Amino acid sequence: MKYSPPEIRTVEVTRYVTPLREGGSLPAIVEADDEFLYVLKFRGAGQGVKALIAELIAGELARALGFQVPEIVFATLDESFGRTEPDEEIQDLLRFSEGLNLGLHYLSGSITFDALVTTVDATLASQIVWFDCLITNVDRTPRNTNMLMWHKELWLIDHGASFYFHHSWPNVEEQAKRPFVQVKDHVLLPQASELDTVDTAFRTILSPERIRSIVALIPEDWLTSDSPFETADEHRAAYVQFLETRLAHTENFIKEAQHARKALI
Repeated sequence: MKYSPPEIRTVEVTRYVTPLREGGSLPAIVEADDEFLYVLKFRGAGQGVKALIAELIAGELARALGFQVPEIVFATLDESFGRTEPDEEIQDLLRFSEGLNLGLHYLSGSITFDALVTTVDATLASQIVWFDCLITNVDRTPRNTNMLMWHKELWLIDHGASFYFHHSWPNVEEQAKRPFVQVKDHVLLPQASELDTVDTAFRTILSPERIRSIVALIPEDWLTSDSPFETADEHRAAYVQFLETRLAHTENFIKEAQHARKALI
């Protein structure tokens, strides 16, 4: 089957519905001009566009691997949008977030995944653990699973804390080869007994072409805002380099995860 690059729709935010006061980023539920509700991640929040880039890359990688992930959209926030907002903190956030932000389709009626209530089989658990090791996602713990149950299916959400190396941009090659020691806290690690099998299948799916097409989705102005690189192309290439190098050395994070799992069971 011929590979089709992912496409991201752009919507315009028309109504601020309610804040989601979780963590420091102050995401919110908003309505857009397509009349759908979205969880909006603001470029003006604490981690800035880096969190949006992580959310975009990780979300589309997850979708490519077959996980259930809410639709991701680019969401435009007009400069006049926050003028009627009475909360000063939210008003400032809206003002600093004018332009292109990132939204995820709001899964109305979903409930937070609870590992004590819902059993995840070894294959799916291994797939999610492998994926989080790839993207260095520190936010899939028992305290904060960042997974939802919606229509009896497991959905992955909130990947803004992934790719934490890009907050300082140290040696990309070195960072890509490192094991993911935080996997010891992963909520699904005890069930993840099939990492080697998953590794073979997932490395085949994440071809260089697919990696480049996902990274190509990053808006240029997100890559030129407070960037250590001279051009957006150089910045984009660094993300590609990280992912391709990490995929070539998955044994490093698989061994770390297997050792951590043995310590648990």
